[in-house]
Amino acid sequence: MDTQKWIDKGYDLIVEFAPKLIAAILIWIIGNWIIKMVMKGIKKAMTTANYDESLKKFLLNLINWVFKIVLILVVLGTVGVETTSFAAVLAAAGLAIGMALQGSLGNFAGGVLIMIFKPFKIGDLIEAQGEIGVVKEIEIFTTKLTGLSNKEIIVPNGALSNGNIVNYTTEGTRRVDLVFGVSYDSDIKETKQVLMKVLTSNPKVLEDPAPSITVLELADSSVNFAVRPWCKTEHYWDVYFEVTENAKEALDAAGIEIPYPHTVEIHKKG
Repeated sequence: MDTQKWIDKGYDLIVEFAPKLIAAILIWIIGNWIIKMVMKGIKKAMTTANYDESLKKFLLNLINWVFKIVLILVVLGTVGVETTSFAAVLAAAGLAIGMALQGSLGNFAGGVLIMIFKPFKIGDLIEAQGEIGVVKEIEIFTTKLTGLSNKEIIVPNGALSNGNIVNYTTEGTRRVDLVFGVSYDSDIKETKQVLMKVLTSNPKVLEDPAPSITVLELADSSVNFAVRPWCKTEHYWDVYFEVTENAKEALDAAGIEIPYPHTVEIHKKG
């Protein structure tokens, strides 16, 4: 009698749970196939968008695990397992991890944004977070720059992605902003001609955009000229230093005085 009772109970359980179990197995098989197809599409899209390799692998693994966790919860719900508690545990764990790694996650998110939107690339000269340097390496959490004096600068990606970024390389050319002051006795037209000759004789100064020379201000002891040559980005400092040196020599040769502070000494009679 007891044996028959257990057999009947077993039969009832099979009748009740067999369809759910079969449905769960089908959902698992079909779900994995769908995830595989979706992941192939995402991987292809990332490759086409030229995502950074390290970022691509990380994001693919992350997305794959998210899909798998969702699929597992669906399968468990199909067989009748209460999934609310599982979701609550996952949410609590995610919140705890997020609070503990808030700074690191911010830097990671910043790194993802930089790699997706690409405001700069390796080799670009940028100015950000009060630093100027050539981009040496873009990592998940930080970006490494080589400073103008060959020092290594490490900038957190969180701050980098949330601040202003000046990319000097993107356009391919830069304007060099120089100021030269001459005495009030100097002829303005002659000074412009001398300075323009310095610019046009420099092979690194571009003809287009054309360089410009204008009177910037009438200062206390000098007439200041704004000298604005254009050059390729990689020639910026060459043009800056060469034009500065050559302008001084050319102005001296033309007899055009560059004022400088004079010290007045007062001698007391004994």
